[in-house]
Amino acid sequence: MSATGLSLRCGDCGVLLKSVEEAQEHAELTSHSNFSESTEAVLNLVCTVCRKPCRSKTETDLHTKRTGHSDFSDLTSETAKPISLDPPISTDDDTQQHQEMMIVPVVDSNLIQELESMGFTTARATRALHYSGNTSLEAAINWIMEHENDSDIDQMPLVPASAKAEPPKPSLTEEEKRIKAQELRERARKKKEEEEKRMEREREKERIRVGKELLEAKRIEEDNERKRILALRKAEKDEERRAREKIRQKLEEDKAERRRKLGLQPVDPTVSKPATPVVPEKKSFLPVRPATKAERMRDCLRSLKHNHKASTTVFSIYIISKSSL
Repeated sequence: MSATGLSLRCGDCGVLLKSVEEAQEHAELTSHSNFSESTEAVLNLVCTVCRKPCRSKTETDLHTKRTGHSDFSDLTSETAKPISLDPPISTDDDTQQHQEMMIVPVVDSNLIQELESMGFTTARATRALHYSGNTSLEAAINWIMEHENDSDIDQMPLVPASAKAEPPKPSLTEEEKRIKAQELRERARKKKEEEEKRMEREREKERIRVGKELLEAKRIEEDNERKRILALRKAEKDEERRAREKIRQKLEEDKAERRRKLGLQPVDPTVSKPATPVVPEKKSFLPVRPATKAERMRDCLRSLKHNHKASTTVFSIYIISKSSL
Protein backbone atom coordinates (compact mmCIF):
# COMPACT_ATOMS: atom_id res chain seq x y z
CA MET A 1 0.00 0.00 0.00
CA SER A 2 1.09 3.58 -0.55
CA ALA A 3 2.60 5.44 2.38
CA THR A 4 0.77 8.65 1.50
CA GLY A 5 -2.64 7.38 2.62
CA LEU A 6 -4.60 9.82 4.79
CA SER A 7 -7.39 7.51 5.94
CA LEU A 8 -8.82 4.01 5.87
CA ARG A 9 -12.04 3.43 3.92
CA CYS A 10 -14.52 0.73 4.91
CA GLY A 11 -15.40 -1.21 1.75
CA ASP A 12 -18.75 -2.25 3.23
CA CYS A 13 -20.26 1.11 4.22
CA GLY A 14 -17.77 3.65 2.70
CA VAL A 15 -16.99 5.51 5.94
CA LEU A 16 -13.54 7.12 6.32
CA LEU A 17 -11.53 6.37 9.46
CA LYS A 18 -8.52 8.29 10.79
CA SER A 19 -6.46 5.45 12.21
CA VAL A 20 -6.05 1.73 12.61
CA GLU A 21 -7.60 2.00 16.09
CA GLU A 22 -10.77 3.54 14.64
CA ALA A 23 -10.89 0.81 11.98
CA GLN A 24 -10.62 -1.87 14.67
CA GLU A 25 -13.37 -0.26 16.72
CA HIS A 26 -15.55 0.09 13.61
CA ALA A 27 -15.03 -3.58 12.82
CA GLU A 28 -16.04 -4.60 16.35
CA LEU A 29 -19.24 -2.52 16.20
CA THR A 30 -20.35 -3.38 12.65
CA SER A 31 -18.54 -6.69 11.87
CA HIS A 32 -17.13 -5.04 8.70
CA SER A 33 -13.70 -6.34 7.71
CA ASN A 34 -13.05 -4.91 4.24
CA PHE A 35 -10.74 -1.88 4.72
CA SER A 36 -8.42 -0.17 2.25
CA GLU A 37 -6.06 2.78 2.40
CA SER A 38 -7.40 6.03 0.92
CA THR A 39 -5.79 9.34 -0.03
CA GLU A 40 -8.98 11.20 0.93
CA ALA A 41 -8.72 12.92 4.29
CA VAL A 42 -11.40 12.63 6.96
CA LEU A 43 -13.49 15.79 7.13
CA ASN A 44 -12.95 18.04 10.15
CA LEU A 45 -15.69 20.68 10.21
CA VAL A 46 -15.61 22.66 13.47
CA CYS A 47 -18.52 24.80 14.65
CA THR A 48 -17.28 28.37 15.07
CA VAL A 49 -19.73 28.96 17.95
CA CYS A 50 -19.37 25.93 20.22
CA ARG A 51 -16.25 24.33 18.64
CA LYS A 52 -17.96 20.98 18.16
CA PRO A 53 -16.17 18.90 15.47
CA CYS A 54 -18.21 17.20 12.77
CA ARG A 55 -16.92 14.60 10.35
CA SER A 56 -19.65 14.69 7.71
CA LYS A 57 -22.29 16.92 6.16
CA THR A 58 -24.93 14.87 7.94
CA GLU A 59 -23.40 15.65 11.33
CA THR A 60 -23.29 19.38 10.55
CA ASP A 61 -26.94 19.32 9.48
CA LEU A 62 -27.97 17.58 12.70
CA HIS A 63 -25.91 19.99 14.78
CA THR A 64 -27.48 22.98 13.03
CA LYS A 65 -30.97 21.59 13.51
CA ARG A 66 -30.37 21.02 17.21
CA THR A 67 -28.44 24.17 18.16
CA GLY A 68 -29.07 26.63 15.34
CA HIS A 69 -25.33 26.98 14.69
CA SER A 70 -24.71 27.05 10.96
CA ASP A 71 -21.16 28.42 10.63
CA PHE A 72 -18.42 25.76 10.40
CA SER A 73 -14.68 26.02 9.75
CA ASP A 74 -13.10 23.43 7.47
CA LEU A 75 -9.91 22.30 9.25
CA THR A 76 -9.52 19.14 7.21
CA SER A 77 -6.27 20.20 5.54
CA GLU A 78 -4.78 21.36 8.85
CA THR A 79 -5.50 18.17 10.78
CA ALA A 80 -4.92 15.68 7.94
CA LYS A 81 -1.78 13.60 8.32
CA PRO A 82 -0.47 10.38 6.75
CA ILE A 83 -1.96 7.32 8.35
CA SER A 84 0.31 4.76 9.98
CA LEU A 85 -0.58 1.14 9.40
CA ASP A 86 1.85 -0.05 12.08
CA PRO A 87 0.23 -1.32 15.27
CA PRO A 88 0.35 1.30 18.03
CA ILE A 89 2.97 0.85 20.71
CA SER A 90 1.81 2.18 24.03
CA THR A 91 4.55 3.30 26.42
CA ASP A 92 4.53 5.33 29.58
CA ASP A 93 6.58 8.08 27.90
CA ASP A 94 4.09 8.38 25.02
CA THR A 95 1.18 8.48 27.46
CA GLN A 96 2.86 11.15 29.53
CA GLN A 97 3.65 13.16 26.41
CA HIS A 98 0.04 12.85 25.21
CA GLN A 99 -1.25 13.98 28.57
CA GLU A 100 1.07 16.94 28.56
CA MET A 101 -0.19 17.97 25.12
CA MET A 102 -3.84 18.12 26.30
CA ILE A 103 -4.92 20.86 28.71
CA VAL A 104 -8.14 22.17 30.25
CA PRO A 105 -9.51 25.03 28.14
CA VAL A 106 -9.32 28.53 29.57
CA VAL A 107 -12.76 29.98 30.30
CA ASP A 108 -14.12 32.97 32.19
CA SER A 109 -13.58 32.32 35.91
CA ASN A 110 -16.42 34.66 36.90
CA LEU A 111 -18.89 32.72 34.79
CA ILE A 112 -17.53 29.49 36.28
CA GLN A 113 -18.26 30.79 39.77
CA GLU A 114 -21.76 31.88 38.82
CA LEU A 115 -22.55 28.47 37.32
CA GLU A 116 -21.15 26.73 40.39
CA SER A 117 -23.30 28.93 42.63
CA MET A 118 -26.33 27.71 40.65
CA GLY A 119 -25.47 24.08 41.48
CA PHE A 120 -23.49 22.97 38.40
CA THR A 121 -20.23 21.05 38.81
CA THR A 122 -16.94 22.60 37.74
CA ALA A 123 -16.48 20.10 34.91
CA ARG A 124 -20.01 20.71 33.59
CA ALA A 125 -19.63 24.48 33.85
CA THR A 126 -16.22 24.42 32.12
CA ARG A 127 -17.52 22.18 29.33
CA ALA A 128 -20.59 24.36 28.84
CA LEU A 129 -18.59 27.59 28.66
CA HIS A 130 -16.00 26.08 26.34
CA TYR A 131 -18.46 24.62 23.83
CA SER A 132 -20.83 27.60 23.99
CA GLY A 133 -18.02 29.95 22.99
CA ASN A 134 -17.27 31.32 26.48
CA THR A 135 -19.60 34.20 25.72
CA SER A 136 -22.31 34.45 28.37
CA LEU A 137 -24.01 32.73 31.26
CA GLU A 138 -27.22 32.32 29.27
CA ALA A 139 -25.44 30.56 26.38
CA ALA A 140 -23.74 28.19 28.84
CA ILE A 141 -27.05 27.30 30.54
CA ASN A 142 -28.72 26.72 27.17
CA TRP A 143 -25.87 24.43 26.18
CA ILE A 144 -26.25 22.45 29.43
CA MET A 145 -30.00 22.06 28.86
CA GLU A 146 -29.42 20.80 25.31
CA HIS A 147 -26.64 18.36 26.28
CA GLU A 148 -27.79 17.26 29.74
CA ASN A 149 -28.16 13.66 28.51
CA ASP A 150 -24.60 13.45 27.13
CA SER A 151 -22.60 10.70 28.80
CA ASP A 152 -19.47 12.87 29.15
CA ILE A 153 -21.15 16.08 30.33
CA ASP A 154 -19.53 15.82 33.78
CA GLN A 155 -16.05 15.10 32.40
CA MET A 156 -13.53 17.92 32.29
CA PRO A 157 -12.91 18.87 28.63
CA LEU A 158 -9.38 18.72 27.25
CA VAL A 159 -7.99 20.62 24.29
CA PRO A 160 -4.56 20.56 22.64
CA ALA A 161 -2.03 22.83 24.33
CA SER A 162 -1.23 24.38 20.95
CA ALA A 163 -4.82 25.50 20.46
CA LYS A 164 -5.25 29.20 20.79
CA ALA A 165 -7.40 30.15 23.70
CA GLU A 166 -9.94 32.78 22.95
CA PRO A 167 -9.70 35.78 25.25
CA PRO A 168 -12.52 35.85 27.77
CA LYS A 169 -15.30 38.26 27.13
CA PRO A 170 -15.47 41.32 29.34
CA SER A 171 -17.06 40.42 32.64
CA LEU A 172 -20.43 41.82 33.61
CA THR A 173 -20.86 44.32 36.39
CA GLU A 174 -22.50 43.29 39.64
CA GLU A 175 -25.74 44.98 38.64
CA GLU A 176 -25.72 43.28 35.22
CA LYS A 177 -24.99 39.95 36.87
CA ARG A 178 -27.87 40.45 39.28
CA ILE A 179 -30.26 41.37 36.45
CA LYS A 180 -29.07 38.47 34.29
CA ALA A 181 -29.43 36.02 37.18
CA GLN A 182 -32.92 37.36 37.90
CA GLU A 183 -33.89 36.94 34.23
CA LEU A 184 -32.59 33.39 34.21
CA ARG A 185 -34.44 32.53 37.41
CA GLU A 186 -37.63 34.11 36.08
CA ARG A 187 -37.28 32.18 32.83
CA ALA A 188 -36.69 28.94 34.73
CA ARG A 189 -39.70 29.67 36.96
CA LYS A 190 -41.98 30.33 33.99
CA LYS A 191 -40.77 27.20 32.27
CA LYS A 192 -41.45 25.18 35.42
CA GLU A 193 -44.93 26.69 35.76
CA GLU A 194 -45.72 25.90 32.13
CA GLU A 195 -44.53 22.34 32.64
CA GLU A 196 -46.66 22.00 35.78
CA LYS A 197 -49.71 23.38 33.94
CA ARG A 198 -49.12 20.97 31.10
CA MET A 199 -48.83 18.06 33.53
CA GLU A 200 -51.99 19.22 35.32
CA ARG A 201 -53.86 19.26 32.00
CA GLU A 202 -52.58 15.79 31.24
CA ARG A 203 -53.66 14.56 34.68
CA GLU A 204 -57.11 16.14 34.23
CA LYS A 205 -57.49 14.48 30.83
CA GLU A 206 -56.46 11.15 32.35
CA ARG A 207 -58.91 11.63 35.24
CA ILE A 208 -61.77 12.39 32.82
CA ARG A 209 -60.85 9.39 30.67
CA VAL A 210 -60.78 7.06 33.69
CA GLY A 211 -64.10 8.50 34.93
CA LYS A 212 -65.74 7.87 31.56
CA GLU A 213 -64.40 4.33 31.48
CA LEU A 214 -65.74 3.66 34.99
CA LEU A 215 -69.17 5.06 34.08
CA GLU A 216 -69.26 3.00 30.90
CA ALA A 217 -68.24 -0.12 32.81
CA LYS A 218 -70.95 0.55 35.43
CA ARG A 219 -73.56 1.10 32.70
CA ILE A 220 -72.61 -2.15 30.97
CA GLU A 221 -72.74 -4.02 34.28
CA GLU A 222 -76.19 -2.61 35.12
CA ASP A 223 -77.43 -3.42 31.61
CA ASN A 224 -76.17 -6.99 31.90
CA GLU A 225 -77.78 -7.32 35.35
CA ARG A 226 -81.10 -6.02 34.01
CA LYS A 227 -80.98 -8.46 31.11
CA ARG A 228 -80.15 -11.29 33.52
CA ILE A 229 -83.14 -10.43 35.75
CA LEU A 230 -85.49 -10.22 32.74
CA ALA A 231 -84.24 -13.57 31.45
CA LEU A 232 -84.73 -15.10 34.92
CA ARG A 233 -88.27 -13.76 35.18
CA LYS A 234 -89.11 -15.04 31.70
CA ALA A 235 -87.74 -18.47 32.61
CA GLU A 236 -89.83 -18.49 35.81
CA LYS A 237 -92.96 -17.49 33.88
CA ASP A 238 -92.31 -20.19 31.27
CA GLU A 239 -91.82 -22.76 34.01
CA GLU A 240 -95.02 -21.64 35.74
CA ARG A 241 -96.92 -21.76 32.46
CA ARG A 242 -95.64 -25.28 31.74
CA ALA A 243 -96.62 -26.38 35.25
CA ARG A 244 -100.15 -24.98 34.83
CA GLU A 245 -100.47 -26.63 31.45
CA LYS A 246 -99.32 -29.93 32.92
CA ILE A 247 -101.89 -29.69 35.74
CA ARG A 248 -104.62 -28.75 33.25
CA GLN A 249 -103.77 -31.73 31.06
CA LYS A 250 -103.81 -33.98 34.11
CA LEU A 251 -107.25 -32.70 35.11
CA GLU A 252 -108.53 -33.20 31.56
CA GLU A 253 -107.17 -36.74 31.53
CA ASP A 254 -108.80 -37.50 34.93
CA LYS A 255 -112.09 -36.03 33.71
CA ALA A 256 -111.98 -38.05 30.51
CA GLU A 257 -111.17 -41.19 32.49
CA ARG A 258 -114.17 -40.68 34.80
CA ARG A 259 -116.50 -40.12 31.84
CA ARG A 260 -115.15 -43.27 30.25
CA LYS A 261 -115.86 -45.31 33.41
CA LEU A 262 -119.36 -43.86 33.57
CA GLY A 263 -119.97 -44.78 29.93
CA LEU A 264 -120.38 -41.18 28.81
CA GLN A 265 -119.24 -39.78 25.50
CA PRO A 266 -115.85 -38.01 25.63
CA VAL A 267 -115.98 -34.26 25.38
CA ASP A 268 -114.33 -32.72 22.35
CA PRO A 269 -112.07 -29.93 23.75
CA THR A 270 -112.19 -28.09 20.41
CA VAL A 271 -115.98 -27.58 20.64
CA SER A 272 -116.81 -24.76 22.95
CA LYS A 273 -120.22 -24.47 24.58
CA PRO A 274 -122.31 -21.49 23.51
CA ALA A 275 -122.61 -18.90 26.12
CA THR A 276 -125.95 -19.09 27.91
CA PRO A 277 -127.62 -15.71 28.04
CA VAL A 278 -128.27 -14.50 31.52
CA VAL A 279 -132.02 -14.30 32.13
CA PRO A 280 -133.01 -11.98 34.91
CA GLU A 281 -134.75 -13.83 37.66
CA LYS A 282 -138.40 -13.06 37.96
CA LYS A 283 -139.98 -13.11 41.32
CA SER A 284 -142.97 -15.37 41.46
CA PHE A 285 -145.78 -14.63 43.77
CA LEU A 286 -147.37 -18.04 43.12
CA PRO A 287 -147.35 -20.62 45.93
CA VAL A 288 -144.43 -23.11 45.93
CA ARG A 289 -145.29 -26.23 43.97
CA PRO A 290 -144.27 -29.54 45.56
CA ALA A 291 -141.40 -31.41 43.86
CA THR A 292 -142.49 -33.82 41.17
CA LYS A 293 -141.36 -37.40 40.74
CA ALA A 294 -138.92 -36.44 37.95
CA GLU A 295 -137.27 -33.79 40.09
CA ARG A 296 -136.81 -36.26 42.96
CA MET A 297 -135.34 -38.73 40.43
CA ARG A 298 -132.84 -36.10 39.20
CA ASP A 299 -131.76 -35.19 42.74
CA CYS A 300 -131.29 -38.83 43.58
CA LEU A 301 -129.12 -39.46 40.52
CA ARG A 302 -126.96 -36.41 41.29
CA SER A 303 -126.43 -37.64 44.86
CA LEU A 304 -125.58 -41.18 43.73
CA LYS A 305 -123.11 -39.86 41.17
CA HIS A 306 -121.40 -37.77 43.80
CA ASN A 307 -121.17 -40.63 46.36
CA HIS A 308 -120.28 -43.45 43.90
CA LYS A 309 -117.88 -41.86 41.37
CA ALA A 310 -115.61 -44.83 40.55
CA SER A 311 -117.63 -47.99 41.36
CA THR A 312 -121.22 -47.33 40.26
CA THR A 313 -122.36 -47.99 36.68
CA VAL A 314 -125.26 -46.43 34.88
CA PHE A 315 -127.38 -49.56 35.30
CA SER A 316 -126.76 -49.86 39.01
CA ILE A 317 -127.61 -46.20 39.44
CA TYR A 318 -130.90 -46.84 37.66
CA ILE A 319 -131.75 -49.80 39.94
CA ILE A 320 -130.92 -47.90 43.08
CA SER A 321 -132.92 -44.94 41.97
CA LYS A 322 -135.94 -47.11 41.13
CA SER A 323 -135.80 -48.72 44.54
CA SER A 324 -135.62 -45.41 46.29
CA LEU A 325 -138.68 -44.03 44.62
